[in-house]
Amino acid sequence: MILFTGTSNPELGKKIADYLGMSLGKARFTQFPDGETFVKVEDDIRGRDVYFIQSTCTPVNDSLMELLLFVDSARRASAKRITVVIPYYGYARQDRKDEGRTPITAKLVANMVAAAGSDRVLTMDLHAMQIQGFFDIPVDNLLAEPVLSKYYAAKGIDDLVLVSPDVGNVKRARVYAQRLGADLAIIDKRRVSGDTVETSHLIGDVKDRAVLMVDDMISTAGTICSAAKLCQDQGAKKIFVGATHGVLCGPAVERLAAAPIDEVVVTDTIPVSADILAAIPTLKVLTVSALLGEAIHRIHNNESVSSLFLRDSE
Repeated sequence: MILFTGTSNPELGKKIADYLGMSLGKARFTQFPDGETFVKVEDDIRGRDVYFIQSTCTPVNDSLMELLLFVDSARRASAKRITVVIPYYGYARQDRKDEGRTPITAKLVANMVAAAGSDRVLTMDLHAMQIQGFFDIPVDNLLAEPVLSKYYAAKGIDDLVLVSPDVGNVKRARVYAQRLGADLAIIDKRRVSGDTVETSHLIGDVKDRAVLMVDDMISTAGTICSAAKLCQDQGAKKIFVGATHGVLCGPAVERLAAAPIDEVVVTDTIPVSADILAAIPTLKVLTVSALLGEAIHRIHNNESVSSLFLRDSE
């Protein structure tokens, strides 16, 4: 087995390598003056089991192109098997046609990843589970829930209620509620535009209770911040927010810094800069390197990845 990391999230790649007790393989990623990306694998990978770690986060298109070029390079260098580890799968929200004359980009990206020569995909908390079916190669979609649940269980929050920030997130919130022994509440949300939402009704009781809201990602933070304001108006005494992917784009930093939220927790599937950490004093980053590292170990040794879910959910 040999492990490589791209330029989108090298810190996570190094942590995964440390978990596996390995050194990262050598590869060179450069750009020509006209903006074209160039990739060169500098280790001999003939007949080897290759893993390439690359979140397709900002800059999304550059990160995706880098991934595709690496896979093509590895295939042409006679790698035995190529597994792409995509902790954050960009374009996942474009998973359907909700109006005419628009692409299904999540499917297009899946086709590109397979066509480049990938044999397997390891990812985390896809925006929609059905995206796994967009691939014609095996996909392992890990969940960050064990990492986040363990963190919140250790905090010992009293009188906790899980609040789903929208109806589509109820199933995820119910899993956390069952794991943490908490009640469940739901917020009715209406999206006005790409970065603006309206929250109108809260189904459940949060008065004088601690609220935990979980989601797969925080992008512009419109949903989470408006939901937090509604919970505050309904009498919540503390508000905690957890998410797998801290996209944190557009007005997210300003919104989170000003929101009535006691703590925001994200994982390191996407790197969070020191400037953002300084601007949001309530922000904390957890690592998912052990979870991804264990999955890589099991895939390499042809062991069950499903049993990893069962072990972590006990």
